[in-house]
Amino acid sequence: MRELVASDVNPCRYVTPEEVAHYQEFGWVKLKGFVRPENVQMLLQTARQRMGEDGDSTEGISQPYFTVGYSGGMTNPPIRALIEGIGKNAGALMNRRSGIGVRYFSDFFAPKLPAAKKTKNAGNGATSFHQDFITFAVDRTGGMTFWIALEDYGPKTGTMSFVNKSHHMGVIGSYRTYVGGDALDVYPELRELGLTEQMTYAVGDVTVHSHLTVHGGGANLTNQPRWAYIVLVQPADICWNGAPSEAFDCTGMQMNQPLNDERFPVIG
Repeated sequence: MRELVASDVNPCRYVTPEEVAHYQEFGWVKLKGFVRPENVQMLLQTARQRMGEDGDSTEGISQPYFTVGYSGGMTNPPIRALIEGIGKNAGALMNRRSGIGVRYFSDFFAPKLPAAKKTKNAGNGATSFHQDFITFAVDRTGGMTFWIALEDYGPKTGTMSFVNKSHHMGVIGSYRTYVGGDALDVYPELRELGLTEQMTYAVGDVTVHSHLTVHGGGANLTNQPRWAYIVLVQPADICWNGAPSEAFDCTGMQMNQPLNDERFPVIG
């Protein structure tokens, strides 16, 4: 197979004022055609080489939503160029008046496995409605997730739905404490805010959601993995809040210490 390489031009476009306004109001935004097709092809090839054609391997925590494969993106020049492009756009979406920058937090491949297939790993279940923020052990909001579709996907693959304006509700707890339910059960007022339809993506489309935005999705009802690449970013002034973290190794860190070591470079 011919090795795919990323384009030498900008790997992603810039967000528009209208997209920034939508993100600020609703807590999420869809960026159509955000990543160039050749960069998406490079990401998909890298993901399959790392995780297998079936995506049934994992390097992250075991959970039902998807398996995890780390991309090594910050040491891979084509992927790092995309991450840095995302950082610049995240700064616009964050819209901090102080002009604070954007810090890289993590990036990984996240294939949702087919629900009907027997798999070696978890990662073939529905995504219960939840909020990301509480799992990160950080002291302030402003972080966001860029979810990049690596192929054309629709609701049958278990794509996400967002609760509009739910980021204005603040922190609503860990999904691990919902005892068999999800955020919509624990906070039924979320339903009054209105859920979007499950997203439909063309190759290179991206959704961005605040780490306070409640979101969830169905199971993957197709017979193939649903491949996504995810980049998480935070405000540059983010600090560790002292709690155990699922997202990073806290060894040697001090409570209220900025996340300013080499693992979390400023990218925008």
